[in-house]
Amino acid sequence: MNTSNLSYQFKTANVLIKLILINVLVFLCFLIIPWIFKINPGVAMRWFSLPSSLGEFILQPWSILTYAFLHAGFWHIFWNMLILYWFGTIVLNLFQGKRFLTIYLLGAIAGGALFVITYNLFPVFENVKGAAILVGASAAVRAIMIFIATYSPNTEVRVIFFNVKLWHIAVFVLLSDLIQIPSSANAGGLVAHLGGAIFGYAYGRQLLKGNDIGAGWERLVDNMASFFKKKEKSSRMKTVYRNANTTKQGSKSDSRPSRSEQQRKIDNILDKISKSGYDSLSKAEKDFLFKAGKDS
Repeated sequence: MNTSNLSYQFKTANVLIKLILINVLVFLCFLIIPWIFKINPGVAMRWFSLPSSLGEFILQPWSILTYAFLHAGFWHIFWNMLILYWFGTIVLNLFQGKRFLTIYLLGAIAGGALFVITYNLFPVFENVKGAAILVGASAAVRAIMIFIATYSPNTEVRVIFFNVKLWHIAVFVLLSDLIQIPSSANAGGLVAHLGGAIFGYAYGRQLLKGNDIGAGWERLVDNMASFFKKKEKSSRMKTVYRNANTTKQGSKSDSRPSRSEQQRKIDNILDKISKSGYDSLSKAEKDFLFKAGKDS
């Protein structure tokens, strides 16, 4: 198996496919690792699940996000990823991957926050507060679904034999969640759905008015990404220059472009990465840079 090629394919995949793959890989890890080391899967997942108790949450604040990458079973992850793919594809037809990721992650955080707040604020949950935990991408998926239904409500999609508008689907899903909360054993999960839906609706409405409420989050992510891109650029430059030296010492009858021409093209691509990021490269540029590094 060519791991370099797999890595390249993952890097060039859109953010929707990457999220689905990450969710699936995490799900498989929490199936396989406990089995190998004979650990209770519930114990392994506990530190990454979102607890309903405020005291426990303070001890593991990272769980406000990590819970959204855990799933309780095959059908749980299957339906979440299927719905994410359906609605995520529509979002990516209108917006860049960065905005899609912002809605997904902030939707997960909003759903988790409402879950914790609800269990600690309303007496009806007092008896189960310590035992309840939250896992699953449902809140993030709801945020994506309700966002696009709010931003483009009259867009039609095919459901079996009928065309249905997105706002019809959104209303049906929201009403279904609300009706089930009082009697459902998964009331906490349904509350988290509503948290993600509320965020998706607010984001869509504000974006229609010209206000991007996710801009601050995107700046934070950009700053973090730029830090890692600098490291990536430095690593690529070392690899490319090492390859150039090898070419110089090798056969002079090589039919590839001369060292100076190849290096000039590499420098231009690296400058473009520095200014606009790796995703700004064309497929031909990515292929060229990948081959230059692979040949070293």
